Amino acid sequence: MKPTDFAYLLTRYLGIHLSTTVGASKNSILSYRDTYLLFLRYCALKKGIKAERFTLDLFTRDIVEGFLLWLEVERGNSVSTRNQRLAAIHAFCKYIQYEQPQSLYSIQEVLSIPIKRMRQKAPAYLSVGEVKELLSQPDRKTKEGRRDMTLLGLLYDTGARVQEIADLNVADIRLERPSTVILTGKGNKTRVVPLSSSMTTILSAYMEEHRLLEPACKSHSLFTNRFGNRFTRFGIAYILKRHASSASTKLSSVPEKITPHILRHSKAMHLLQAGVNLVYIRDILGHSSIQTTEVYARADGEMKRKAFEKAHSPVESKELPKWQRNPVLLNWLVDLGK
Repeated sequence: MKPTDFAYLLTRYLGIHLSTTVGASKNSILSYRDTYLLFLRYCALKKGIKAERFTLDLFTRDIVEGFLLWLEVERGNSVSTRNQRLAAIHAFCKYIQYEQPQSLYSIQEVLSIPIKRMRQKAPAYLSVGEVKELLSQPDRKTKEGRRDMTLLGLLYDTGARVQEIADLNVADIRLERPSTVILTGKGNKTRVVPLSSSMTTILSAYMEEHRLLEPACKSHSLFTNRFGNRFTRFGIAYILKRHASSASTKLSSVPEKITPHILRHSKAMHLLQAGVNLVYIRDILGHSSIQTTEVYARADGEMKRKAFEKAHSPVESKELPKWQRNPVLLNWLVDLGK
């Protein structure tokens, strides 16, 4: 069967353009790929159009809007996820414009689909005490428990994204003072994040136990599962979920379900509450813009306002103010209003 024009363009876009021209990271490319896997599945299930028969002239605003609605209604995706999928579609459309200018009108109609507005929620985070309870759950008497404690501790201490921790190699760790870790985030951008002295001690003991301090181990994965393979982000999330469930039974305020991103939010909030400048927090988290980091300042301000209102009740006075007991002044005010 002869490949369709849509198949040709999508293959070149995912296989060549994103990696060579755009320089997108592996995770970004996988995210774009997942969007089109879902899109083609929607076309097959709901429109009866098989992937091998989908052509560029079928790639219209109507079918894309139907796909976005399907994501929210039938798959239960959030508005944020819906917008992420739409952004991936828009990026592909911008590529098509220059490869197939004869389809410019229909492609620009797809590009005109707006990002859906959503209410921005304050980031969920744990208190310092709740983080301590969580990190105390792994059994330090076992090798696996010490690994889990080191992994979760590093996830919190650095405020890293879960994939950034999964991608760490031994060479990314500097144990000598000043101790740091090199994290590679979105768009293959790297940043150097300082390590606390306690985290350095824990990490040093872990690396020594796993014989990762030898020069020949520089290219080895920092964290591996029982089979010796690099952890995936799902594997790390599973470890966190298991220990969070245990922590919630011992401290009721700890949520039973905690995502790796909640630990990232927690670190950001704790840095802010400790008086660290937003610019430094932005650099530690790897945000491209200070506006992204400001969400923590807004959330912290709201927390302070609620605490203030809860702690201070209005004081009522039974005695009238002096000006209300002055009949001359009251009569003058009445006349003034006439």
